[in-house]
Amino acid sequence: MAVATVSIGQIAPKKIAFGLSLAVLGAIAFSGKAIIVKLAYRYGVDAVTLIMYRMLFALPIFALMAWWASRGKPAPTRQDWRGILGLGVTGYYLASFLDFAGLAYISASLERLILYLNPTLVLLLGLVLYQRHIQRAQGWGMLISYCGVLLVFGHEIQFLGRDAALGALLVFLSAVSYALYMTFSGELVQRLGSLRLVGLATTVACLLCIGQFVLLRPWSAALVAPEVIWLSILNATLCTAAPVLMVMMAIERIGPSLAAQAGMVGPMSTILMGVVILGEPFTAWVAAGTVLVVAGIFVFSRSGRPAST
Repeated sequence: MAVATVSIGQIAPKKIAFGLSLAVLGAIAFSGKAIIVKLAYRYGVDAVTLIMYRMLFALPIFALMAWWASRGKPAPTRQDWRGILGLGVTGYYLASFLDFAGLAYISASLERLILYLNPTLVLLLGLVLYQRHIQRAQGWGMLISYCGVLLVFGHEIQFLGRDAALGALLVFLSAVSYALYMTFSGELVQRLGSLRLVGLATTVACLLCIGQFVLLRPWSAALVAPEVIWLSILNATLCTAAPVLMVMMAIERIGPSLAAQAGMVGPMSTILMGVVILGEPFTAWVAAGTVLVVAGIFVFSRSGRPAST
């Protein structure tokens, strides 16, 4: 199916400026999630409890989003619901839980750099599942980006040892899980629409995270410090629901390519907030790794996407 594209020259300058602002703000808000999670861990909460609270407060927002986007449209079929359930598990439940678990062991900076590899993982899945061709420029971009992540990881593992390896593995698996969501969501997006699909899939994920807490933890585990509650509310609203809407609105105005390039501020904003808020060290290793990752993704994104089969 051919997808129509709109040239940037055909978009009014004010619309471009507003779209870019939304994309940048959305990327910064998304990147703040890691900072909030690291702050919450200082109060002795674990990943299962923390993600339960995040999803508990996000559930009404996403349920409302799903209802709003479903008005006047036919109900999803049984096949649609199977797809929604699968995407809710991979794209939001597993990806979120593994990310939260990994953040208990590694810095917010390394976490963001690993997650930023997501476009390359989508391409690799396309190669494995659909034999889609990888262009030479894309291969070079991937190589540069992974070298940047390995540089920062090699620096952290000197101080954290096996903890850094475990945390990096969990976050990488989170990125793989979300890449699976991106790979398999295309057909459902065409049928249901992006806002409706996100609302339904994240609602499924919220229910799974709450159910996980009920099964794995005693009710007494819900008694956490008040700071954890407020941080979870902030995470659910400012760093979860709000950026989803901002990025969607940005894509509508300036297209996915330009919105993705504006999102390159994400790793840099995470590192800056990590230094200022968490007191994480900003070393030459982190700086060099960040430059490599951002440069690699830029080369990767500028090379264009391979034709789908």
